[in-house]
Amino acid sequence: MNELLEEERLREKYTAVYQKLITVYGEPTWQPHNPPVDELVCTILSQATSDINRDKGFNALKAQYPTWEAVIDAPPEDVVAAIHSAGLANQKGPRIQAALSHIQRERGAITLDFLADMPLADAKKWLTDIQGIGPKTAAIILLFSFNRPVFPVDTHVHRITKRIGLIDPKVNANKAHDLLAAIGDPATFYPMHINLISHGRQICRARNPHCEICPLQDDCDYYQGETSLNL
Repeated sequence: MNELLEEERLREKYTAVYQKLITVYGEPTWQPHNPPVDELVCTILSQATSDINRDKGFNALKAQYPTWEAVIDAPPEDVVAAIHSAGLANQKGPRIQAALSHIQRERGAITLDFLADMPLADAKKWLTDIQGIGPKTAAIILLFSFNRPVFPVDTHVHRITKRIGLIDPKVNANKAHDLLAAIGDPATFYPMHINLISHGRQICRARNPHCEICPLQDDCDYYQGETSLNL
């Protein structure tokens, strides 16, 4: 019974947070971001860099190679040079080539379109079986390219949902994907994910969060704890 009550409490908190973020940031409507293979490559490039540098690396790669097959066949050092602006190119280049090779080997072509109709658990497993692809990348591909009911957890989402109390502070990002998906309405996953990122960039920053102007004060365990210490 206590577990059911706790789940209901978290569902209510999730809904309250969702509605308040919609009021502040609007309600993003899902539309396909990139073709799924492009999304995979973009997500690899996005690690530990800015969106601007990610896009520079991705655009340079696409400009240099007309097909993903050409990327596989290219000398590794040339791929690394092409994506240099994305940072960590020595790690990301081989990872991209290996992921593309895995898809081609398993499917006979470089496509992920089949994931649209694959059972969700199987689709997650298929993606995470690719070396270097974790739950976050898999979730981003499935949500952004196919609008499937998964909840990607990046650093902003992980930080904010721990502070608010939607997940336990000890829960790691990999486990957070399923926990957040379990307490939210699938129709909210895309706007909630996008708005949490906006909130993390603008207000709930890693360092010196702007709690004094945060619309989530009443729902936030972190804020309530900080204010109680100052009473």
